Amino acid sequence: MRPYAYTAVRTAAEALERSGPGAAYLAGGTTLVDLMKLEVMTPHRVVDIGAVPLTGVHADREGLHIGAMERMSDVAEHELVAQAYPMLAQALLASASPQIRNMATIGGNLLQCTRCGYFRDPATPCNKREPGSGCPAVEGDNRSHAILGTSDACVAAHPSDLAVALVALGARLSLLGRSGTRTLPLAGFYRLPGGTPHLENELRRDELITRVTVPELPWARRSVYVKVRDRRSYEFALVSAAVALDVSGGVIRDARVAAGGVGTRPWRLPAVEEALKGGPPEVETFEAAAARAADGARPLHGNAFKAALLRRTIVRALVHLAG
Repeated sequence: MRPYAYTAVRTAAEALERSGPGAAYLAGGTTLVDLMKLEVMTPHRVVDIGAVPLTGVHADREGLHIGAMERMSDVAEHELVAQAYPMLAQALLASASPQIRNMATIGGNLLQCTRCGYFRDPATPCNKREPGSGCPAVEGDNRSHAILGTSDACVAAHPSDLAVALVALGARLSLLGRSGTRTLPLAGFYRLPGGTPHLENELRRDELITRVTVPELPWARRSVYVKVRDRRSYEFALVSAAVALDVSGGVIRDARVAAGGVGTRPWRLPAVEEALKGGPPEVETFEAAAARAADGARPLHGNAFKAALLRRTIVRALVHLAG
């Protein structure tokens, strides 16, 4: 780890004053500290925002509001979240280890960097870490990498479980900068890699995530997050599915479906959602809809299995919701 200057702040205004080139915000530290130890990130100044009061979980007519500095474990166990949006609680509980969930924040989770081994090893090329250096994962070890939204410059999968569930629910982010506050849909916050994989999202240099808002969706009480991984504890998704169903009179009236582990960002699946609408909540309906899940996929030599696994995971989630 390289030397750096450390400062702690107590307000968002103080944090913004200390932002700028070479600065990094420290919240729970579960990503930043790891990457600093690996010298993947080498900030000159670390601004500790742990005491900034961007907390709270509450609901109103706009929906569910979650402060960016809330701990993952606290949100997962919150009654409002567990009852009204079970897929959120399940996604959080499927993330990392209990010790990390007790430290990691909601905002930090949404901003975490990919777990691509090439990105995390400064001895190897990586376009995300060093633009123009190449992407060895295209021809190398790519079993855990993305099949949707990839480019010749980057095939790294997005790591967040929580982001997948939030994208399925149409969540929005509140961002605070020196020029004021703005709101962005989470689905539009993450960038596709294209030729600039080092530009991962729309967060400006002088901005903080202050809050996540999940629109009111009463039928999200019937939702689930299914995560398929090599081991149950402390492992990132090979494939995951966040699914919610609105069923009335034996017919699917509406659906929300998003996938993780397969995309360079959390991947909403509108074609699958549309295929579900109007059909009975039966296996045949689920299988026909899930057949659209991997449309446009670009599998690599080591992860071609993900297309079929994605379809099966979505069917599994739908069958669970249908009882």
